[in-house]
Amino acid sequence: MSLLRLLGSKASALAKTKPTLQRTAPSRVLLACPSFRTIATASARPQEAPREPPSATPEIDLLQSRRRRIRDSKPFSDFLTDTFHRQHDYLRISVSERCNLRCVYCMPEEGVPLSPNRELLTTPEIVLLSSVFVSQGVTKIRLTGGEPTVRRDILPLMQQIGELRRHGLKEICITTNGISLHRKLDSMIESGLTGVNLSLDTLDPWQFQIMTRRKGFEAVQKSIDRILELNRLGAGIKLKINCVVMRGVNDREVLPFVGMTEEKDVEVRFIEYMPFDGNKWSKNKMFSYQEMLDLIRTKYPTLQKVQDHKNDTSKTWHIPGFTGRIGFITSMTHNFCGTCNRLRITGDGNLKVCLFGDAEVSLRDILRKSNSGEPIDEQAFEAMRQIEMDRRRDLLTSDRTPLGLAPNEMELLEVIGAAVKRKKAKHAGIGELEHMKNRPMILIGG
Repeated sequence: MSLLRLLGSKASALAKTKPTLQRTAPSRVLLACPSFRTIATASARPQEAPREPPSATPEIDLLQSRRRRIRDSKPFSDFLTDTFHRQHDYLRISVSERCNLRCVYCMPEEGVPLSPNRELLTTPEIVLLSSVFVSQGVTKIRLTGGEPTVRRDILPLMQQIGELRRHGLKEICITTNGISLHRKLDSMIESGLTGVNLSLDTLDPWQFQIMTRRKGFEAVQKSIDRILELNRLGAGIKLKINCVVMRGVNDREVLPFVGMTEEKDVEVRFIEYMPFDGNKWSKNKMFSYQEMLDLIRTKYPTLQKVQDHKNDTSKTWHIPGFTGRIGFITSMTHNFCGTCNRLRITGDGNLKVCLFGDAEVSLRDILRKSNSGEPIDEQAFEAMRQIEMDRRRDLLTSDRTPLGLAPNEMELLEVIGAAVKRKKAKHAGIGELEHMKNRPMILIGG
């Protein structure tokens, strides 16, 4: 049965239940399958009359409560805790340096030199690194780029990362320009996708071509509509639209973007224009958080602040009566370094502990030591899997680390831990950032 039909069955069942149940009923039930996850409910069985979901028994409540206490009582990994006691449970992985757009703030007009294929992380390597970080307490993984959907095996990759949910991973998200997302969205949801950050800097098709140097506005709208359609049927995907605001370019579109949240269940996030290699940043082009707030209040004076969560990067606001919300990512004028919980892995396997820092360390090279320095392909990965299975059967000597599947795992953790410990209290200020050497945004992954 297709995802849409399954979600349709669910929506139909919800419509027949008592209205008071709609807010408390789970948005989806995950049915474990050997190779993928699907979304379904008991209402998908036509022979059964609609009925209220059974309440949990005291025994189940007690067991779940005990599991939560055990999980919460575990100390967070020292490897992912820096000297300022920030715990990094959020990993962003760039899975492609390529992109089908050429956004002016992301990629230099002349393009960027791409890494040779053998220098990029393979799918098994991404899965291995993901498993290492999840074993240490990472609960959220975001796939970025470049544009992640242009990676040929993005769907199998997401499926394999989705299997880490049984080991503590809670959220699988993607940051995308939306050009081809609508064609792959259903399969991504089946693999465990929970959130989409979609980059869209204008609501004008002509301005879209100017800012991205490509066509594709209609395809992006199609992806947004598809997410909203599936969410109405119960998919539960958190949709955020990221808009980089540049003075004299698209600052006049702030109010139309705010208007989008009146009827659409989205969070539009306005991002202060940030300096990266090749994007010709200048302070005069930056439209600040305060300027955006002042502009929005001229039309929406009832704008209200929403309580943010501890590790949120955006400052969230809401207009009473509107369905969606708006947020502001204020890296330039009001940094959020004090609560940063993010780490980044670039497409070529380097760990960056700060988006604006130039310090990097290669995890790829450590990972490949056990494969004679060669990329770890599926065949090598299966060999490692067999070795790990044998080790767990006590068929090998105990000189290997018992932490998990990844080769050289202890060395990886020591290098990761050392890099995290070197993370500074905050990134440099505006004046310094403008002159700092850093990768182009497309080669970082945001």
